[in-house]
Amino acid sequence: MTQASPELDRLIAGYRRFRESGWTPKLERWRELREGQEPQVMIIACSDSRVDPAQIFDVDPGEIFVVRNVAAMVPPFETNPGHHGVSAALEFAVQVLKVKEVVVMGHGMCGGCKAALTQSLKGTEPGEGGFVADWISLLDDAREDVVSHFGTEGHEAERAMEQAGVRASLANLRTFPCVRRKEASGELKLRGAFFAISDGVLHVLDEPSGSFAPVN
Repeated sequence: MTQASPELDRLIAGYRRFRESGWTPKLERWRELREGQEPQVMIIACSDSRVDPAQIFDVDPGEIFVVRNVAAMVPPFETNPGHHGVSAALEFAVQVLKVKEVVVMGHGMCGGCKAALTQSLKGTEPGEGGFVADWISLLDDAREDVVSHFGTEGHEAERAMEQAGVRASLANLRTFPCVRRKEASGELKLRGAFFAISDGVLHVLDEPSGSFAPVN
């Protein structure tokens, strides 16, 4: 028998609320989803507990295909041996589900971006911070420009690093042949977004100017 805990109790209580308000009233929708999924949008977001895409965009089950990881990063296209989780999810979304848009959504107060900026985990062993350090090294190139303009501390530097991460992931997305091909043909659009936890405002990237504008 599963041992009870306050944390599990909260999850079970939430599940019961879901059965009452999220499952039963939408039973027809769930029956449709038994046959498969056809999301039109893939969202790549951070694992941070404060930035759940389904909550921010207020969508129903089956509407968005979501991948979450530290700092909402996309690695470049690589064929070296290893386990390429984000790349596999991207491939599935683009090639199998045939999503029409891929949105990279960064956010304010991102611990991964802050660690990339300050290099606080650099040199740590795997299991002691080393896995995170290796992952956020994807931001090293973007960091150089941020540090040269804003330094490594303070809100302005952190915000610049968070938004630079979105741009870096978009650039890496375009190293994938399937993404490049579908974007060129108009079958796929790439978007950058940024959610500010401090005020709950979503910003969308205008790629030609490189700036993020708040959504009214």
